[in-house]
Amino acid sequence: MAAKDTGSLRALRRTNSERMLSALMEHGALHRAELARICGVSRTTVSTITADLILGGVVIEVNGDQAARAGIDASEVDGRARGFLRANPAAGAAAGLDFTLERVWCHVTDLSGATLASDGVRAAPDTPWQERLTAGLTLLDALLTQAGLEQSSLVGVAIGVPGPLDLQTGVVGPSLPGQAWAGVNVAAEFGRHLTVPVLVENNTRLEAVAEFTWGAGRDLADVLYVGLSTGIGSGMLVDGNLHHGGARGGGGEIGHLSADTSGPPCPCGNRGCLVQYASLQAVLAKLEPALGADAGLDELLTAAADGQPETLQALREAGELTGRVLANICNLLNPARIIVGGELARAGDLILEPIRGTLRRTAMSLTRDADVVAAELDLGARAGASGAAALVLRQTDQLVAALLAAPDRQPNEAV
Repeated sequence: MAAKDTGSLRALRRTNSERMLSALMEHGALHRAELARICGVSRTTVSTITADLILGGVVIEVNGDQAARAGIDASEVDGRARGFLRANPAAGAAAGLDFTLERVWCHVTDLSGATLASDGVRAAPDTPWQERLTAGLTLLDALLTQAGLEQSSLVGVAIGVPGPLDLQTGVVGPSLPGQAWAGVNVAAEFGRHLTVPVLVENNTRLEAVAEFTWGAGRDLADVLYVGLSTGIGSGMLVDGNLHHGGARGGGGEIGHLSADTSGPPCPCGNRGCLVQYASLQAVLAKLEPALGADAGLDELLTAAADGQPETLQALREAGELTGRVLANICNLLNPARIIVGGELARAGDLILEPIRGTLRRTAMSLTRDADVVAAELDLGARAGASGAAALVLRQTDQLVAALLAAPDRQPNEAV
C-alpha cells in the first residue's frame, strides 16, 4: 500500500476512534450496535477499533452482573451479542474551573462524569485576573493531589468566565462593570501553565451544560437555560448540541433583549433591556423603599415568604416580563423545556408561575407548551465548574488525543 494511502487510512482510523470514544463518554455504556448507529460506521469497524481501545485500556467491556450494577438495561439486547462498552473511568479525568465575581470553583471528574474532587475559594470583587488565574491553578493542583492524579491525567480543562467570548479572537468582551477578565485571552493565559487542551466558555452556558448533563435538562434534545442573576444570560441545547453563541460568540445574551422598547437606555445600546427589570439587582433596586438599601437575596426571599405585597408584585412583574421575552424565543426555537436558574429562581413558583402564565398567553400555539422548571443543581460557581467538566466530556472530539497517544498500530482493513 502506498505511503499516502497508509497515512489516509490511519487518519480515518484515528477519526473513527475519536468518534467512538466521544460517543461512549457522552452517552455512557453502549452496545456495539448502538455505537455503530451513533457513529455512522459498520459493526465490523466498531469491533475492530474497540478491540484496540480495550487493549489500550481506554475502553472496557461490561457484562452480566457488571451491567446490572452499572444500571444498564440489557433486557432488549440480542442474547447472542457481546457485552456493553464504556469509556474506562480510570483512563483519564476532566476538570472545570468557574470564575464568578466573588468565587473560584474547581470540579474534577473521571471519564464517566463521577466526581473525584470539588471545592472553591472566595475572591474579593476587585481581585485582578492575574490573581484569579493563580488561585484557579492552585485550586486545580490541590484537587488533583486530593484525587491522587497528575496533571497529565487530564484530557482537558474548561474554564468559565462572565461576559461574552469572542470566538474569533478568544478575548473576553466587556460585560458587567469592573469585569476582571474583560480584554483577556483566557485560553492563552491558562495555556501558558497547562499542558492539556483548554476550553473557555461563558459561565452561564456552563451552568446550562451542567443542567443538560446532570440536572433538569438531561435526556432532552432541545432545552433553554435562563440564569436570572446579577445579569441575565442563557444557554441553549439545540438538537442535542450546545449552541456556543453563533458566528462571534455573542449569542445567548437574553438579558439584552428588549422587554420595553420605550424603556430606559441600556449601556449595551438598546432600550428597556430585560436585565433592567428582571435581574436580581433590578428587583432589589425596585424594592429598596420596602427592604432597605442594604437588602440582598436573603432579605428578598424572607419578604417573599412572609407574603409582603411589594415583594410579591416585584417578583410577579419580573416573571411576566421574562415570560414575554421567552415567548419570542419559543416562537423562534421551540424548546421542549425552559430551565430557570440563578438567584431569583430560589423564589420558586412566585417567579416561575408568572413566566408560565405569560408564555401560555403570548407564545404561538405550537410553542407555548414548553415546560418551565427550576434548575436542579447548585447555584453559581459550583454548577458552572461541574458544567465545565461536563463540557470537556461532551467535546471529546477535540480532546481524546491524550487518551489515544499510544503509537499507531498497522491499520486493519476495517476503519
